[in-house]
Amino acid sequence: MLKFVELKPEELDKYVFKAHPEANFLQTSAWGKVYEIDKEQVFYRGVEKDSKMVASAVIVLKPAKRGRYLEIPGGPLLDWNKGKKVLKFFLDKVRELAIENRCVFVRMRPNVYDSPEMEKLLAEMGLVKSPMHLHAEHTVMLDLTKSEDELLADMRRQTRYDVRRSAKLGIKVDSDNSKEAFDNFYDIQLKTAERQGFIPSSRKFIQAQREAFGDNARIYTATLDGVELAKGLILLQKPEAIYHEAASTDEGRKLPGAHALQWQIIKDAKAMGIKRYNLFGIAPPNSPHHRYAGVTTFKCGFGGEQVTFVPAHDLPVKKIHYKAVHFLEEVRKKRRHL
Repeated sequence: MLKFVELKPEELDKYVFKAHPEANFLQTSAWGKVYEIDKEQVFYRGVEKDSKMVASAVIVLKPAKRGRYLEIPGGPLLDWNKGKKVLKFFLDKVRELAIENRCVFVRMRPNVYDSPEMEKLLAEMGLVKSPMHLHAEHTVMLDLTKSEDELLADMRRQTRYDVRRSAKLGIKVDSDNSKEAFDNFYDIQLKTAERQGFIPSSRKFIQAQREAFGDNARIYTATLDGVELAKGLILLQKPEAIYHEAASTDEGRKLPGAHALQWQIIKDAKAMGIKRYNLFGIAPPNSPHHRYAGVTTFKCGFGGEQVTFVPAHDLPVKKIHYKAVHFLEEVRKKRRHL
């Protein structure tokens, strides 16, 4: 007997990493709290079978102008090899939740490797591929159980050279959890966005991550002689560390500050017993003109495994309205070179 249940945040967190080591911060109560601070409604839901949890999800109500929708980032979490019945039950209940909240569709991107079998399963459940990506569908993952020497050996030659050159130049990397550090990160990211042509997060959203994750959200800063070169907003959510947001200065474009930054993050995460480092977001394979192509070259230089998760899929609720949304998002995707 399957039962759709409301979960307390602590109940969800207890289940997530115990049952699903592939999960990351996107399906934790801390990430839900980020959205709650940002004044968005969050639902914590699970599926029980004989009083045992067999699925969970952090579900966010997104009040978009094109039409309200439910978003399930990095989820739902369930046994994808045996959970067809559970998945159908979950989707039926989420559809009901969407209808209750006057949503046009539900968008989800499970934290599962892409495969023809996975895409076939989702299609059988009535889902269609989303025109937009959702939370780093393509990424680079470093195995932090390796030694530092092994990690260095896995790097591209130029990347390894720049890591070592940064040390010779005397580039320093510090981390900080203060409100001032997060405000300064936002200011630098705003300038980075103007220079590189992307839409940055809001100051409120940056600070929300600090409030929600506490000391597990940190700003790393690379400096040389007091001059800031590069910054990273890092989430340390065992078993994974995430390079979630980045910022750089004009001075940083000429020096290997970003390389020093990444190497210090890797060493700190290893010391904490974190098993993997998610560099969070690269261009799809064979996409040299993608807007993420430049950062892809940088991130892939550190070695690791290039991962492709199953792409975002949508469950249409108001089908005619959804067709209009799908068309508008296809146009947006082309304009933004995504």
